Amino acid sequence: MISITSAQLEMWLAALVFPLTRILAMIASSPILGNKQIPARVKVGLSVLLTIIIAPNIGAMPPVSVGSPQGLLIMIQQIIIGVSMGFTMRLIFTAVEMAGELAGLQMGLGFASFYDPVNAVHSPIIAQWLGMVAALAFLAINGHLYMLTALAESFRMLPVGDMMPSQGFYAVASWGGSIFAYALQISLPILAALLITNIALGILTRAAPQLNLFAIGFPITLAIGFLVLALSMPHFIPMLDRLTQEGLGATLNLVKPQQ
Repeated sequence: MISITSAQLEMWLAALVFPLTRILAMIASSPILGNKQIPARVKVGLSVLLTIIIAPNIGAMPPVSVGSPQGLLIMIQQIIIGVSMGFTMRLIFTAVEMAGELAGLQMGLGFASFYDPVNAVHSPIIAQWLGMVAALAFLAINGHLYMLTALAESFRMLPVGDMMPSQGFYAVASWGGSIFAYALQISLPILAALLITNIALGILTRAAPQLNLFAIGFPITLAIGFLVLALSMPHFIPMLDRLTQEGLGATLNLVKPQQ
C-alpha cells in the first residue's frame, strides 16, 4: 500500500506553487502574452504547462510550507521578480508607442486618437499602428521564445527562496530611463524631416505672405511624414531586434547574483 505523508504533499505543492507564482507573474505582465485580450484561462494554462516543464530542472525547493508566513513571503518575492521581468520587456513596446506619439504630434495627427484596449487609454493612431507592427515583428523574430528562455534561465541564476539583488532594481530604473532615448532614435527621421519641412514652409510664408499656411502646410507635413515613415520601415526591424536583445539582457540583470 502506498502511503503519502503530509510532508511529502507539502514538498510537492511547494515545487509547483513557487515556480508557478513567478511564471504567472511574468506572463501576466509581459508583452504579447500578457495582452488583456488573451483570456485568463489561456494565461493560467500556459503558466501551468511551463511550470510542469521547468520545475523538474530547477533543483530542490526551500523546506517551507506554502501556507506558512515564510511561504507567503517567498510567493511575494516570486511575484516581484516575475512582474519586474515582464515590465522590463514591456518597456520595449512603450518606447515604440512613444516614438509613434512623437511622430504623430509632429505630423499633425495628435487629434487622431483611438481607444487602445490593451492599455485602456486613448492613444494616437500612429502610436497604435507602430505598436501593432512591433508586436508582429516581435513574434517574427521569436522574441516571445527568447523571453520564455530568459524566464527559465532566471531560476538557475536566482533560485526560489533567494532575495532579488538590490542591483536588480537599479537595472530596472536604468533600463526605463534609456527607453526615452530609444523612442527619440526611432522617431528621429520623421522629426528631422518634418523640422526641415516646417522651416521651408516658414521661409515660403515669409516670402509670399498671401499663401495660406494652414491650407497647404497640413497636407504637406502629413504627406512627408507618411513618406518618411514608409522609408524608415526597413530599418525598424533591426532596431526592434536590438531593443529586444538589450531588453533580454536587462531582464537577466535583474536576477544576476551580486559579484
